[in-house]
Amino acid sequence: MINIRKMSYEDIDQMVIIEQKNFSNPWSKNSFVQELNNNLATYFVACDKERVIGYGGIWYIIDEGHITNIVVDEKYQRQGIGQQIVENILKVSKEKNIKRCTLEVRVSNKAAIALYNKLGFVQLGIRKNYYTNPTEHAIIMWKEIS
Repeated sequence: MINIRKMSYEDIDQMVIIEQKNFSNPWSKNSFVQELNNNLATYFVACDKERVIGYGGIWYIIDEGHITNIVVDEKYQRQGIGQQIVENILKVSKEKNIKRCTLEVRVSNKAAIALYNKLGFVQLGIRKNYYTNPTEHAIIMWKEIS
């Protein structure tokens, strides 16, 4: 059974491994430590028993949330785990009186775009050449939280 919970220091080493496997410009261990110490951020991990298989996070900026990253280990994708992570992020955002959330997603990441659309995010713009390795535009998406 997959469990979604808030990130702890013990999760960071496993998160770094997933980060390195999935992103061309991965965050460092120190970056995750800083995020855990940041009172204006919340991170969730998805675990299969004790193994971290995915995570996602959000920064809070006044009454807006910025989803920083969502990733699920390749072996566990297409099982609704990413959706559960985003739903937990949106739930805690609502509890913190966040009015809207934003994120960027690679234009080529069709699975993530479909998930965000399913959860009520809408495309509001493009950031040209936002990503590197490879260079790619980002779709800017927003969701109003009621």
